[in-house]
Formats: sequence, structure tokens, C-alpha cells
Amino acid sequence: MTTTAERDELPSRELATQYDPAAVEVPLYRRWVEAGYFRADEQRVLSGERRPFSIVLPPPNVTGNLHVGHALDHTLMDILARWHRMSGDEVLWLPGMDHAGIATQTVVERQLAVDGKTRHDFGRDLFVQKVWDWKQESGGAILGQMKRLGDSVDWDRERFTLDDGLSDAVQTIFKQLYDEGLIYRAERIINWCPGCRTALSDIEVEHSEDAGELVSVRYGSLDPDGDSIVVATTRLESMLGDTAVAVHPDDRRYSQLVGRTVLLPLVGREIPVVADDHVEPTFGTGAVKVTPAHDPNDFEIGRRHGLPMPTILDESARITDTGTPFDGMDRFEARAAVKQALREQGRIVGERVPYIHAVGHCSRSDDVIEPRLSTQWFVKVEPLARAAGDAVRDGRTVIHPQELAARYFDWVDHMHDWCISRQLWWGHRIPVWYGPDGEVRCVGPNEEPPGDGWTQDPDVLDTWFSSALWPFSTMGWPHQTDTLRAFYPTSVLVTGYDILFFWVVRMMMFGLYATHDENGGQHVPFRSVALHGLVRDQYGKKMSKTRGNTVDPLQWIEDYGADAVRFTLARGSNPGADQAIATEWVAGGGKFCSKLFNATRFAMINGATVPQTPLDARALTAADRWILDRLDEVITQTTDLLADFQFGKAAEGLYHFAWDEFCDWYLELAKIQIAGAATDTTASSGRVDTTRAVLGTVLDGLLRLLHPFVPYVTETLWTSLTGGESLVIADWPRASGRSTDPTATTWVADVQALVTEIRRFRADQNLAPSRKVPATLNADAEAGPGDRARALLTTAAALTRLEPASESFTATAEIRLSLSAGQAVTVRVDTSGTIDTAAEKTRLSKDLVAARKEIADTARKLGNPEFIGRAPVVVVDKIRARAAKAATDVDSLTARLAAMDGAVT
Repeated sequence: MTTTAERDELPSRELATQYDPAAVEVPLYRRWVEAGYFRADEQRVLSGERRPFSIVLPPPNVTGNLHVGHALDHTLMDILARWHRMSGDEVLWLPGMDHAGIATQTVVERQLAVDGKTRHDFGRDLFVQKVWDWKQESGGAILGQMKRLGDSVDWDRERFTLDDGLSDAVQTIFKQLYDEGLIYRAERIINWCPGCRTALSDIEVEHSEDAGELVSVRYGSLDPDGDSIVVATTRLESMLGDTAVAVHPDDRRYSQLVGRTVLLPLVGREIPVVADDHVEPTFGTGAVKVTPAHDPNDFEIGRRHGLPMPTILDESARITDTGTPFDGMDRFEARAAVKQALREQGRIVGERVPYIHAVGHCSRSDDVIEPRLSTQWFVKVEPLARAAGDAVRDGRTVIHPQELAARYFDWVDHMHDWCISRQLWWGHRIPVWYGPDGEVRCVGPNEEPPGDGWTQDPDVLDTWFSSALWPFSTMGWPHQTDTLRAFYPTSVLVTGYDILFFWVVRMMMFGLYATHDENGGQHVPFRSVALHGLVRDQYGKKMSKTRGNTVDPLQWIEDYGADAVRFTLARGSNPGADQAIATEWVAGGGKFCSKLFNATRFAMINGATVPQTPLDARALTAADRWILDRLDEVITQTTDLLADFQFGKAAEGLYHFAWDEFCDWYLELAKIQIAGAATDTTASSGRVDTTRAVLGTVLDGLLRLLHPFVPYVTETLWTSLTGGESLVIADWPRASGRSTDPTATTWVADVQALVTEIRRFRADQNLAPSRKVPATLNADAEAGPGDRARALLTTAAALTRLEPASESFTATAEIRLSLSAGQAVTVRVDTSGTIDTAAEKTRLSKDLVAARKEIADTARKLGNPEFIGRAPVVVVDKIRARAAKAATDVDSLTARLAAMDGAVT
């Protein structure tokens, strides 16, 4: 991997006094990249030397910056990539960006608007060149941010969805689908953005609960004896395009009107009343206005009943071609004018203001989306979606967690044809040409376009069309490259459940359609789909700019380090479930990294070494055997959890093993063992070396296990501890295969229980941690952990000495405890030299009287119905809180007084 000269540049074994992420992370990442650790080699796979592991990176938008969702996605993917690399697999994690048609074009158009220009002032070719110039100068900031987070991607293989190779793939599959009749052009209802003046995919539409109005209008005669019907709408201006009123066939209220006509107000034409099963008779008046060109449900009603479909809104959402005074008005201006005109005619029979309802907005311009009848290009999805459903049903692709498979099936089994054309200039232009006599020709990547008199379709393809090819187009498809043969199908896709339909399903459809194995069978694009949830704020609310609760992971990285952000995100991730995050939790991740650094530094100062030969089991203490057994268990547990994409549980287990078991207990045990051996001339000469070897062994394994989660701090510590080249290319740890020692586990559990109880007693007595007191153990414990761990208990529990029980010993308190085998232990403590017992008892007794009085006072108030009835709720709540605190104080004070009288159980 690296040359001799490069090895000379490896980090020094010497550790700084404290960990500084800002000083470590950037140069360390640069060294990893320069050493080639992240590069994949197809030949190692094709030769059978290594197993392949390839992972799909959802290509971020070229306009994008790293947000917290990206940070979660990339952290989880990097954990898998680093784990598999350490496990001996050949890992391909290929980076790249999406050209993001509408987002990128919008950025450049806004720049032009500053000078009062539009894209039309430059023409298509020159404008597209300006977008390319912007991409080279300003786009792709997120790639640098991926490096800052620590993504171990193969940078030599970076791709862009408008690269020549990917463009060939897009043109190839378009022509294949077109030739098979799976791509067609038709007039359909689509999402239209009047600001961007283009069709949008569903994922480019954001819905919000907006305040509008619901107005009920009488159609037909105003004469009480004439035919009339009342309908309600939130879009009054759309009535100018109505061509029918629909009722349910079984609704007897309107049966006499079905087949007849009513007058459309303001327009003055007669429109039919039709019966259609789509209408919900119990909603509103049970009658709905039908505007086929501006509502998807109305469009379907119109098709079923052969209704006219006049378009009354142009590309800018202005009223057009209605023959009314409203022509030329903006839709919202027209809405108010139509309402006033209806009011003047006496046709408004009801209003609900405000009326809160879901309204779609363009994710880029925030314009209200307008359903609009338009001629667009579509993919006929039925056969493609059926194949995508079958691939999951028969297990070729497995969705994790399994319960989200039902949502996947619900989508693929009920998909509508996909609108793939966009009225933009930036993107993959549709490869269809129109001849002077109405001819239509689709041109493939190796075909010459037709000659004079032919014009190319002006639209470009939906960005999701090209990104749906990402898993295989980035590997060289449609050519059969070594990369495809080695790494496709990919191993796993990690992504949020929120784009399961928008991206995952599309990749499944196109992957199965385009790629095949040697026997002609369809290839799935990935064998597993690992879904995670959304990242929410600390209160579980969805993050949004309007709420003001968004977070900046880049600022967190600057403040606490990339490892802190990664570990916090990974620790909160459970398959398919949303997670909360807060700055304080990221700060906690930083403290964990510092704890790990300090513990390793302390161990190294005390001589921790990684042995080159197996440990001598005969020289191990009970504490040594316990921590080694726990290491084996954690290795197995972490490996199994990562294989099941249980990132949160894996991180949580490592956190508690590192902090609660290794740092808080074994490090203390090891410290005492080393110090004790130095003063005990009868101790084995190898005891200290064994303890140091155990320290090194556990740290070596722990740092390897943690590396995929927190790569920077673990690399810094591991290379210093072991002198090794890099954890990136080190082996994943394996369990030792030793039999576990349950007696060691029991011994440590008893020691922990005894120390914890003594510390709790000291806290109750307000003894400073540094204040030592004498104590004795009862005779029943002579064969138990108390006798074998006297030095440990003396140090860990801050005792001056711990002697066998003696009648001559004067105790001021006793601590009684039952150990794991049912053995009773009594520790007698003499605190007479540390506190004025009489004065302390007097003080505690006064506090106890005051606490009992508080209980009586609050009980009297809370038991008075008249007081409760007139007092504000906040006052009552405060009194209840005082009562609860007083009750807690009584329990604590009673226990402390009892302890001073000589008995704590």
C-alpha cells in the first residue's frame, strides 16, 4: 500500500496530552487518500483473491451542501465500507454528483437575473455552457465536505450524471425503452411550477398546511324552481375550466339531475351532471365540480365520460382562453375577482375562512404547484414495476427492516406512469427528433441525428431518470466492463425510507430491465436495501427552516470533530426509525472520543503493549479474564449487529464497553494490579507484564471495533499503540476462541456491587471523594471478593485501610450487601474522624422536621377542594412538585440518620 519513504511519514508513537480533532482530521484524511487505501481493484475480485463489497452512494446534488441527512447517510455507508475493508473484502464505494437539473438551472438563472437577464437572452447553447462554467467554479462543494466527514470513497472513480459515459447510458436505455413501447408521449395531468415553468416529479413537490378558503357556489338556476346544484372549492378560478358536475350514482339527492345540464356561472355555458363512483357522497354536498385539465382526479373523470378538457392557465399560471373578463389575470388575482363576481350574482352560499388544507409547493421556488394538462413524455411502468416487486418478493433483494417491505410493495403495485420530461435546458436532452412531415425518430448514442428540417425535442429528462441508472452506469454500462463483472450487482444501498419510492424503486426498475447475468437472467441493482429514518430535532420534531430548528453538521464538525458527529448519528440510528439529535449530544460524542484518548494515553504511560504471542492464561487475574471475555463477546456482538445493519445497537454496545467496563472498571483494576505488584515482593515477576499485555490486547481490539464509527481518533491511538501502518487496512478483530470464565465474571460483579454501595454510602454522608476512611469486612466475606480484592476496594472506595472484622474496631456505620452467590457482606465504616457526628445528626434532624412540615403543609393545600378550584394550574403544579421533593428528602434524611446510628442495608 505504501512505500518505505511513506512509512517514514507515519504518525509518531508519542501522543499529545489531549486530543485535538482540528489538528488531526484533515492531514490524516489526506494521508489515507494519498496512500491509496480507498482504491478498489477489480482484478483482486475477478482472480478470486477477495470477495467484492460494493455500495451505492446516493449522488448528492452538485448545488448541495452537507446537511444532517447527508451526514447520517454517509456515516452509515462509511461504517459498512470500513468494516468490510477491514474484514478482507475488496470495497468499491464510488463517489459522484447529480447534475440536479432544476436546482442547478435555478441557481444560474438567479445569477443572470441580477443583471436583468434571462436564459432566453443567451440562447440554449450559450446558457448551458454558462451552467457548466458555474459547475466548474462553484459546484461540488459537498465533495470536500464528504472528505471532512471521513468518507472512504474511491476518489479516482468520481462520476457526474452528465459525464459522457453516463450520458451514453441514458441515451441507450431511453432508446431501448422507446423501441419497446415503454416510453411514450401523451397529454396528461402533471405537477407544473409556474415559477420554474416546468413539470415536476412528486419528490420535487413539498406539501404544507396552508390557510385558504373553502367556498360553496350554486351552479345552475337561481330560480328556486330551476335546476341547481351546490359545489365547494378552494380554487375558485378553476371553475372557469369546469366541463361537468359529478355525483355518486347511488346518491338519490341528485338522481333527477344526472344526464341533465346546469349553467356554469360567469362563463355562461351549460355543463352536464354525470354520475361517477369517484365521488364521495358523504363529503361536503356530495357534488364536485369537474375541471379535467387542472385536477388529476377530474382528468380521470373526464376521460371516463368523454368530457372536453380546456386549459385555462398558461405556463405562468395566468387565466387564458376563457372568453371572460378574467383572461390575463394571475390565478390569485383571478380567484378574488371570480369570488366577487359570484357574490354579486348571489351564488355564494357558504364560506369557510380560514380553511387549512395541504398545498403543494415547488421545492426550489416555493411557488404553489398547479395541476396542468400538458403533453409530456412518460415511462410505462407496469411491467417494470412488476419485475421490481417480484425481485423483493422472491428475496433477490432484501429490504431492512423487513416491515418496510410492505410500503415498497404498496408503491410498486400501484404505480402510475412516470412523467420523465422537464421544460428545462440543463440536463439530458430527450433524444427524439421531429421531421418536417410529422416523422418521429429516436436516436441512440451511436447514431447520427437526422439532417436538415428535423428538430430535436426541446425538453430534458427528469433528473431521477439518470440517477436511476447510477448503480450500473457508473461502472461502465452498457459496456461489459471489468468493474461491472467484479462489483455488480452492488452489495447494499443505504438510504432514508423517505425516498424508497422516488429513487429506490426507479433503480430497481431500470436495473432489472437493463442488466442481466450470463444466463440472461435479470440482475438486481443491489442485494440489500438498508433503510434508516429521518433526523429530527431533540424534541422529535421534523427539521425545517420555517421552524428554525435546522442544524449544521459542518459547524458541529468544526466545534467537536467529525468523529463526534459520526458517533452521535450512528448511535441514534435504528433500522427504519427516525432519530433525534441535539448539540449537547454531539458534544457528548466529543467527550467519548476524549475519554477514549485519555484512557489509551494512560494505558500507554503505564506500559500497555500489544503482545505478539498469545497471553498465558495461567498468569491472568480474575479481572483480566473478565475483560478479555467481554472483549470476545463485544467482537461477536458488533460483527453480528453490523451484518444486520443495526448501527445504533452496535455503537451503543461499544460505547458502554469502552466507557463503563474498560475505562471505569478494568483500567482501575489494572492500575491497582500494576501498583500492587510493584510493592508486593512475593508477586509473580510476570504479573505486571501480563496486565500491560491485557491492556494492550483490549485496546487493540476496541480501537479496531470502533474504527468504522470514529476513524480519526482510533487511527491516531492505534498507530501510536501498535506502531502499525493504518487501521484502514488492519484486520477486523476476531474472538479468541477461549472458553469464558464465569467465576471471573461473578468475582468482578461482586467487586463492582461492593464498591458501588460503599461509594453510595459516602455520597449520602457528604464525604468528599478524596476523604479516606477506615473500614473492616465481616468474617463471612473472608473467602469472597472482599479478601481477594482488598487493595482494589481500598483504592476504589477511598478507604484508608480495609481489614478483617475485629471487635476492637469502632464503627459509626455498617454497609450490608448480598453478593451474587447469596453471600452476605458487611462493611463497617468509621467516619468519626471525618465529620462531627453529633452536630451532623442535629443538622439532619432539623432538616427532617422541616421536610415533614413541608409534606403536611402541601398535603393540606392539595386536600382542599376550594383551594384547588380557584388556584391557577401552574401554582397547583408547583405545590405538587414541592410535596414530591419533600417526600424524597424525608426518605434520604431518614436513611442518613439510620446510617449514623450504625445500620445501612
